[in-house]
Amino acid sequence: MDTLKPENLPGHLAVIMDGNGRWAKQRMLRRIVGHQKGVETVRVIVEECSRLGIRYLTLFAFSAENWLRPKTEVKALMALLKQYIRGEITRMMQNDIRFNVIGNRADLPDDVNREIDSAIRKTAENRGMLLTLALSYGGRQEIVSAAKRLAIEVAAGRLDPESIDERLMNGSLYTAGIPDPDLLIRTSGEMRISNFLLWQLAYAELYFTEVNWPDFDRNELARAFRDYQSRERRFGMTSDQLREEQA
Repeated sequence: MDTLKPENLPGHLAVIMDGNGRWAKQRMLRRIVGHQKGVETVRVIVEECSRLGIRYLTLFAFSAENWLRPKTEVKALMALLKQYIRGEITRMMQNDIRFNVIGNRADLPDDVNREIDSAIRKTAENRGMLLTLALSYGGRQEIVSAAKRLAIEVAAGRLDPESIDERLMNGSLYTAGIPDPDLLIRTSGEMRISNFLLWQLAYAELYFTEVNWPDFDRNELARAFRDYQSRERRFGMTSDQLREEQA
């Protein structure tokens, strides 16, 4: 098995964690059992990314559209989320991980928001990997929210509309201050980005795998990283230009 090149790992990894329900259905188990197993996978992947020196890890944990799921499932997911955040504080402190959340937190239950605030506060001084959970998150909604922020500044006379550029847009997004993802992984065979980080994924490498999230382990992560390392990221340039720039 080829070894990973530490100097060529993604600085920012984004993951759409898909397939918990399929995993459970294949085993004739309740969907919540698949989500519980998925949480175990989150723990493994977070610790592995931290060990490998990944600086930013963003996990799509609950989309804005997921509120349309059956109320019993949503309630169970919120309880599982609360349990996960509370239970991972010690590990995050041990691994110097800083915790973050993006999305429309106003939609989340008060008790979940309290756990989020507590985790953010307790890990604020950590200097290792930034772990971001996307909760009640939608990419289009994020862009609309950013546009509204800029429009308010223009209407108040504090911002010249001609000065609005990519830098200002970046600073108005939920992910302000976080570099764009270098690699997006999606599990469970779906080949779309499902309203996730629409602006930020402009130049990300995309990796799709048939493996359901509960079965996505360290070996699968290494396989995705090896695939990433086999690619040439040109950002609009030719291969010759890229080589000259790197020389």
